[in-house]
Amino acid sequence: MLLLIAALFALFLFIGQPVAFALGLAAIPVFILSGTMPPTVAVQKMVAATQSFPLLAVPFFILAGNLMNVTGITDRLVTFSRLLTGWLAGGLAQVSIVLSFMMGGISGSAVADASMESRLLGPSMIAQGYSRPVTAAILAFGSIITATIPPSIGLILFGYINEVSIGRLFLAGVLPGIVLTIVLMATTWLVARRNGYAPDLASLPRGSELWASFKESVWALMFPVILIVGFRFGIFTATEAGAFLVVYALAVGVFVYRELTVARALEALRASVSDLGMIMLLIMMAGVLGYAITIERAPQQITEFVTHLSHNPAVILVLVMGVLVVSGMFLEGAANILLVTPIIMPVVTAAGFDPIHMGILMVFLINLGGLTPPVGVIMFSVCGILDVKTGAYTRASMPFFLALFVFFILLVLVPGISTSLPRLLM
Repeated sequence: MLLLIAALFALFLFIGQPVAFALGLAAIPVFILSGTMPPTVAVQKMVAATQSFPLLAVPFFILAGNLMNVTGITDRLVTFSRLLTGWLAGGLAQVSIVLSFMMGGISGSAVADASMESRLLGPSMIAQGYSRPVTAAILAFGSIITATIPPSIGLILFGYINEVSIGRLFLAGVLPGIVLTIVLMATTWLVARRNGYAPDLASLPRGSELWASFKESVWALMFPVILIVGFRFGIFTATEAGAFLVVYALAVGVFVYRELTVARALEALRASVSDLGMIMLLIMMAGVLGYAITIERAPQQITEFVTHLSHNPAVILVLVMGVLVVSGMFLEGAANILLVTPIIMPVVTAAGFDPIHMGILMVFLINLGGLTPPVGVIMFSVCGILDVKTGAYTRASMPFFLALFVFFILLVLVPGISTSLPRLLM
């Protein structure tokens, strides 16, 4: 039955069905052929998948991110990022990396960040002489930072579906996000030097300019700090943090910057409904398929198969990570987290690995899949906006793939990068 489910899922993806529909349709044989499970159970599982308090964090953070995008916060962060790094080789490219780091505390979505920056910075980078493939590669790879820095939507979904503390996952993503930012900035600097890309600013900014821009951006920069303090002292849960951020964004837009009009608020609401509809449909359908493969004992069978191959934790980790890399090439990030991670989490926890550390590794690898052919959602979003062929994008991406490989090895060999902050603060 498991092979039939996998074959149907692959078939529906191949013929162009949306991922959410492919998930739901692939589960049909379990409910029809079992003879003991009425189809109404599928509907019950769809509803049950949405009945979760931690899951409320997703719509809150999505709405807050869209509100911040229409209140002028993003524009101020661009200005601040430009002053911080625009004087380096490849100045605008460096601005995009730093902006992704700062936007991590706002949008929580790699695809949203990549799409936004492609429209915001892409034309300016091309006008300054950056090739289109290199521009697409820099903007796409920088968005991975957003998926790591809290409040990452991927970390929320991972914590929800695998019953891992979302607060701890948020804290675990802070240091890896900082290290990843440094790695990508260094790689961008090398690429810029090799290609002769000039700085965006002719000289270092004056201290007064930096201070003035910092004061303008401080309302956005404050939230990650509030998030960490709130989790450390138990002021709010991840869900409550999302609700707080919505109120925070409204207050900043109305009373501080005074740029949030009724029309802009409606624009943010429409974008949030569209984003949330896609994610919730994936969650509902993944709930049905997840129940079906659980009934078929897929997690237990995979665990037994992997442990039969080797009892060495290092080998098990390599096998599991390989599965995630391959699945990331074909599945959208949220679907991958909801469908694949519940199957392989029992394998890594049985091998003695820390669930928090595994959460950071898995979400990173899954989002890495969004950068690669044949079904890289981040890749297609950026290439579509900038009119870049995927072959040219892939060639321009090689230095960044190498950089992310080095970062991943570092993250595997030094678990403390992701686990030290949760252990220290919680």
